[in-house]
Amino acid sequence: MGLIDVFKKIEPDKKKSPVLHTLFDAVFTFAYTPNNVTAAKGVQIRDGMDLKRTMIHVVIAMSALFIFGAFNIGHQHFLAQGLHTGLVEAFGLKLIYGLVKFLPLFIVANVVGLGIEIIIAARKGHAVEEGFLVSGALIPLIMPPDLPLWILAVSVAFAVIIGKEAFGGTGMNIWNIALLSRVFVFFAYPTYIAGDNVWVAGFDGLAPGSATEYGFVISSIVNPILEIFGSSGFQPGVVVDGYSGATPLSLAYQGGWDAVTAQFSEAQMFWGTIPGSVGETSKPLIALGAIFLIVTGIASWRIMLSMIIGAALTAMLLNIWGASPMMTVPWIYQFYMGSFLFAMAFMATDPVTASGTNTGKWFYGFLIGAIGMIIRTINPAYPEGWMLAILFVNTFAPLIDHYVLQANITKRLKRA
Repeated sequence: MGLIDVFKKIEPDKKKSPVLHTLFDAVFTFAYTPNNVTAAKGVQIRDGMDLKRTMIHVVIAMSALFIFGAFNIGHQHFLAQGLHTGLVEAFGLKLIYGLVKFLPLFIVANVVGLGIEIIIAARKGHAVEEGFLVSGALIPLIMPPDLPLWILAVSVAFAVIIGKEAFGGTGMNIWNIALLSRVFVFFAYPTYIAGDNVWVAGFDGLAPGSATEYGFVISSIVNPILEIFGSSGFQPGVVVDGYSGATPLSLAYQGGWDAVTAQFSEAQMFWGTIPGSVGETSKPLIALGAIFLIVTGIASWRIMLSMIIGAALTAMLLNIWGASPMMTVPWIYQFYMGSFLFAMAFMATDPVTASGTNTGKWFYGFLIGAIGMIIRTINPAYPEGWMLAILFVNTFAPLIDHYVLQANITKRLKRA
């Protein structure tokens, strides 16, 4: 019996169980492309790259960030205790600890988001739309590792219902859904996503002497399993003297680039072994994901390049001004800190909320780069500017395309 026969055998009745049938349809179309074609007299061209598989390519591009992000959660946790300070030292423990923190974020984001979409799709009588496949992967990567799960659930529900379904579903939203989830947490529960303490998991604050907080999963499940294999597992510890958990951005606000390099080397910032959001730290892995998206034609290189140009030129002008320590950071090193590259590769290139015309993409990306750099360097209340910059320019993306099209129409009319 083939897999498709198994699917047909277990298919729920659409009328009796609309929600179950919608869930079944989502799983079925994940495994098989639809066999629908146009009418006999119409165009007979089908492409195997449907929306779901387009979204899967984005998830594949981020897959390495899941693993590295989980490892870095554990690495930062042990650094705070002065334990296993070598990068590959206790690699297994670091990865296990990171997965214990990251997987619940991933599961809750997807269960809540997809659950809402399945219920709404069943009520409307159509198939599940695939847009949340990427949002569900992005949201855990842009959140702090210790974010309470109930806050994450509320933020995802807000983003999906208010930011997406209220506008008509996939392809209709004007703002990036993952960023809407993050901005909801930022303004509704700022203490959980702002400051230095939130980026290092496992402690109630990072004051010297603060004890580790190992919950039920590690104490009652993970440790007994590790003991079976002869490992001592996770032992209670405290934050060592001198550890602050400060991010490069917060250090740059206080003392410029010298303050950053006094605590982190350029190599650490480049490879990503620093505190920060789960998926934003490793620059090489983000770059590989961006190249993958460009080569496969999923993301626009115009948006990425113009965003780099906009950020670089703005940072150069701010270097000349030099009115604050953050403005004195050499422009090239602005790309080492924070989530610029992650926002460029996976957020700004969202095809639904970005400009659709090729010329518009240049303006769109440049504006995000310039506005985001201004917010980052001038307003210390927002340690990153890319979230607000992307959402702001999302709003004007249709207007940008409108003027690009009008300019083309005017030019062609003059020729006529």
